[in-house]
Amino acid sequence: MPDTLRIATRKSPLALWQAEEVQRHLALAGAGSELIKMSTRGDEILDQPLAKIGGKGLFIKELQRGMLDGRADMAAHSMKDLPAEFPEGLHLGAVMKRENPTDAFVSNKYDNLDELPEAAVVGTCSLRRRCQLLAKYPHLTVIDLRGNVNTRLAKLDSGRYDAIILASAGLIRLELQSRIKSQIDVEIMLPACAQGAVGVECKVDDIKTNQLLTHLHDDDTASRVACERSLNAYLGGSCQTPIAAYAELEGDTLTLRGLIGTPDGSRILTAQASDHRDNAQALGNSVGEQLLDAGAQEIIDALALPV
Repeated sequence: MPDTLRIATRKSPLALWQAEEVQRHLALAGAGSELIKMSTRGDEILDQPLAKIGGKGLFIKELQRGMLDGRADMAAHSMKDLPAEFPEGLHLGAVMKRENPTDAFVSNKYDNLDELPEAAVVGTCSLRRRCQLLAKYPHLTVIDLRGNVNTRLAKLDSGRYDAIILASAGLIRLELQSRIKSQIDVEIMLPACAQGAVGVECKVDDIKTNQLLTHLHDDDTASRVACERSLNAYLGGSCQTPIAAYAELEGDTLTLRGLIGTPDGSRILTAQASDHRDNAQALGNSVGEQLLDAGAQEIIDALALPV
């Protein structure tokens, strides 16, 4: 491990915030670090929906390549963007304390989803958000919205959308919480798996870095995130699959709610179960099995068909 640790990060304001948060915690643990800023295909291709160009893994691969070829010692990720499988030699070294995991309703005209009129235009690039919006508010027009947080807000401000849906955590971290008109209750919209959590990826065999990352790790967040990610992995989830999951922890008991739906909101399947926190992965698998029993495979297969 070098004297100054190198943290791979994307260049967007939110990605830099995440990397700088890792940097702050490393400093508290007595370790110096620097940011290695990288461009990814996901940042460069902004005129197509993520689901059509390879999913959120496009934001990750370049950072992983940087670690494997020795340009970086670790990478800071939004956990909701991190694929279930890691390249050989890499793993998740730490999961940091979770920020608010809800979705945020952002508008210059309306205070919440219930106020939106017939055919109001809502922007989101997430199939998960789209399916839950259209299931409960079929009168809305949902249009793709790409770009970093500030770009999306600028598109809203230009008048292209009546409202947009963003992650509450991102707005809070960028000190843009004043733009949140209302946080969408999880009863209305279940979050993405691991939304609001930051993970630090590193090499499996880098013992010193792994030991240092224990200072950044939050056990409660890790249990919830492991449970949600297990459900997503069990269903083979990707950007092309509208899957949501939300785990709550009371004492040592995890309760997981899961959802899968069609992008047009015409079919929504839900499931829920509880277990001890030590069984987080098994709980995710169990809720995934419930969804499969309810017909989730039909939705997954239909989405895998060529368009």
